[in-house]
Amino acid sequence: MSATELTALLLFATAMSFSPGPNTTLSTALAANLGLRRAMPFCLAVPTGWTLLMLACGLGLGALVLGVPALRWGVKLLGVAYMLWLAWKLAGTATLSEVDQTRLNVTFLQGVGLQFLNIKAWMLALTLTAGWVVNAAGQPASNPSERLAIICGVMVLFAFTSNFAYALTGSLLRQWLRQGRRLVWFNRVLAGVLMATALWMVTV
Repeated sequence: MSATELTALLLFATAMSFSPGPNTTLSTALAANLGLRRAMPFCLAVPTGWTLLMLACGLGLGALVLGVPALRWGVKLLGVAYMLWLAWKLAGTATLSEVDQTRLNVTFLQGVGLQFLNIKAWMLALTLTAGWVVNAAGQPASNPSERLAIICGVMVLFAFTSNFAYALTGSLLRQWLRQGRRLVWFNRVLAGVLMATALWMVTV
């Protein structure tokens, strides 16, 4: 991979990783409601799941999903349903009590699985596959395994860093959110972001 390609990859990874999406929204919500420590499994799950998705796309799963409309719509509908379910759980979390924390619990495995239902993650993986792993004719580029390894390494770093940054922001707001009904509205806004993301997923 040339220096120009690597620079383009780093710029693309920065833009995609740090822009708001389902992962960063959940990282913020988990840390704001449960604390930074409880958000860490999800922050680690995102790069784990995304790497598995990227490897699968690089090895041909992406082409299969794009080539079979039923599979593509299946991924979309499952992703939308999961986003709406998470939005419902988040919107119903009104206090930092233990009862409400159980509503918002997202396990490591759920975080990994979410990447396979995240249309933004699919778009990113497919774009990286098309732009850096295969050439314009759809054939493997030179050293495809090396390129795939570099992409996965870069994106693991960016996926963790971006989600940790959002989680850290959420944890810093934790004390401020304890006052009055601030947490209620904070969670409702984040739930709205998840719902908007779900609606966007239907249109892409």
